[in-house]
Amino acid sequence: MTETTYAHRTDSFEEKLRLLEAAWKRRDFRLARALTHSLRDTAMQTQHEEEIPGKSLMGATRFDAVASLPPAWRNWALGWQHCKTIHLDEPLGLERPPEPVEVLLSFPSAQVTSLAREIRVARVTDGALREVPCQVHGEVRRGAERLAKVLFMAGGTMHQRQTYLVFFGNPDAELPAYPTDLETRGEGFGLDIENDFYKASLSRQMGQLERMSIKRDHGLELFAGGEGHGEPPCIDWAHDYAASGHFQKFRVTLWETCPDYEVVRGPLATLVRRWGFPHSPVHPVFTPSRVHVDVEYRFYAGLPWFHKSGTMEAVKAFEAPALRDDEWVFSGNSFTEIIWMGPDGKLQTGNPPPDSRENLWAVGFANPQSTDSFIALFLEHKAEGLPELKHNGSPSLFYRSHGQLWSRYPLPVKQVPAGAVLWQKNAYAALPFTAKDGPRLLEELRHRLVNPLMPSAGEVPKADAAKEQPGRLARPGEAGDSPISKQALWAALRDCKDEQLYSADINLVDLGLVHDVRVRGETVHVLMAMPHRGRPRLGYFTFGSGGNSMPVQKRLLQVPGVKKVLVEQTWAPAWNSNRLTDEGRRKLGLPA
Repeated sequence: MTETTYAHRTDSFEEKLRLLEAAWKRRDFRLARALTHSLRDTAMQTQHEEEIPGKSLMGATRFDAVASLPPAWRNWALGWQHCKTIHLDEPLGLERPPEPVEVLLSFPSAQVTSLAREIRVARVTDGALREVPCQVHGEVRRGAERLAKVLFMAGGTMHQRQTYLVFFGNPDAELPAYPTDLETRGEGFGLDIENDFYKASLSRQMGQLERMSIKRDHGLELFAGGEGHGEPPCIDWAHDYAASGHFQKFRVTLWETCPDYEVVRGPLATLVRRWGFPHSPVHPVFTPSRVHVDVEYRFYAGLPWFHKSGTMEAVKAFEAPALRDDEWVFSGNSFTEIIWMGPDGKLQTGNPPPDSRENLWAVGFANPQSTDSFIALFLEHKAEGLPELKHNGSPSLFYRSHGQLWSRYPLPVKQVPAGAVLWQKNAYAALPFTAKDGPRLLEELRHRLVNPLMPSAGEVPKADAAKEQPGRLARPGEAGDSPISKQALWAALRDCKDEQLYSADINLVDLGLVHDVRVRGETVHVLMAMPHRGRPRLGYFTFGSGGNSMPVQKRLLQVPGVKKVLVEQTWAPAWNSNRLTDEGRRKLGLPA
């Protein structure tokens, strides 16, 4: 049969399941293992194409033309064609330092080429527009819309409404470079993340938070020493559960590598999300698929705290004599006091009394002499399909001659029904702590984080509110002023094909492999991805190899004015089919 459609050129999940079942029945275990890997690949591709990213703050068609803005703003935003308006409301009546704000927005596919390149955020301040650094991630294509999450930092005064314009629609836009204090080093999930307040090191084995240095005075390092339980010791030990009869413990820290993960790196935040089933001490002798764990760290620029969110979902009914969703261990006895909060949000010191130990909403440690502290602020803790949770986790200053520890056991039952889900969202802060100011600072921080700034769809302010302002939104080359035509460069890149797709006749632009094109004088800088790590050598496209008849460097040097071409490779963000253009999807046979 001649393969003419996408369905012909691959095999469905259902077909692979049939092949897997047949291989299992005839005990062909090597084929069965190969098919399980292939099933995972199919699940990944279908997720890229079909996963619902959430509900957009406003519809794709809700936007304004930049040409309709007041002249002062229109001139400042020269190069961009459209904008959306967002309001941010302060709900508490508090003065607020900057905090992360993330909104999911949708845009008409016909009006954007790359949301990561094109989106810019500007705040309306006293009638003028001021660009705000932003980070765009999670871009997907769904029918005639493109959606992405837009993250930026915002503060505010009590009960203030702020207005932000989100600009898009500029084919000459380049990936913005915002200088911040956030640095992320490493590959995959084994990262070192650093800002002005701390340095966090994630395990190279399974991505758990292994060490953290508080960047004050002597630079206290938080670590868990020793041999652990055979796995690398981390300061974050959750999540885990004990099997029926306390036969053994299943832990995410026992992963030999992350079963699955996603990483987002940017100037404002680094996100590390990992998920899978916890492992046995003798994995794979025991591989129950009972509790699916999904956990995410979020580290931010300019903030002395970070987020951790997670879920534990019961895929089937099971017995759990014990289950933990938050446990931290610190060696060295660096802290001298226990600190905690009850539901009233007031910070207390010392051991929680018996009547408060099952209703804690913050736990941690402090040392007023060194003014170091580390505290977990429990922001959200809820469940579905379970009785009311225990909000426990009383800290201990002396854990078996090891150090300090807290450990939360939230389950009110031992028999967990299928479909039960446990959610959490926590913030972990390393603030300077004194007896005078420490309690107030931590109380105010949790109060703000539980009640964040509230985004809503907005309207462009009235024209009489606009004022003349200096500068402009565009960098050199983004407002139709490139010394070498960007349009000519992108057109030239369409002459560069992936010859390994023999009859598809598809170019690098329609494949979505080109992230960015910059012009600096007579030099063109191109940022490119490869489709996957099985093809790691970008030189195939840059210089040509094995039948690639029109390499990138050779073709761009033919564009008038180009004297030098630099091609850089990136793996972040990873390429997927959402980067295909409409023409690219048609040539690969994917649905529109």
